[in-house]
Amino acid sequence: MRALLVCSSGGHLIQLHNLKPWWERHDRLWVTFEKLDSTSLLAGEQVAWAYHPTTRNLANLLRNTRLAWKLLRSYRPDVVVSSGAGVAFPFFLLAKLFGKRTVYVEVYDRIDSPTMTGRLCYPFSDLFLLQWEEQRRNYPKGKVIGSLL
Repeated sequence: MRALLVCSSGGHLIQLHNLKPWWERHDRLWVTFEKLDSTSLLAGEQVAWAYHPTTRNLANLLRNTRLAWKLLRSYRPDVVVSSGAGVAFPFFLLAKLFGKRTVYVEVYDRIDSPTMTGRLCYPFSDLFLLQWEEQRRNYPKGKVIGSLL
């Protein structure tokens, strides 16, 4: 299986990286921001650098949409997996247009309210994973997997 792993750097990357027992068994390409933590944590991995900041930045949304288009067509993943944040949405939207499976992992630290990216990606997710039972209030079709931290 080919997996496209898409996330922001920092805590989003750490949570997705903690799924290593799953992703290390598959061909994979990471998409994240070129920051000190991501270059260190993903040393030796195949990485495409996304554009940041993503919050309220229309130019970077368009750049990341173009990157998503390019990678989905050239890498041809079987699944797109993300833990957010803003960089995830263009990849999920285009992945659904290309008929790819999508898996979203809602972050650990948002228990009582949904994240903006979670709300945007929920309708485009084939599988929506939660780290807290309480998150089910916001995502009734979500599946609780427990903490990734």
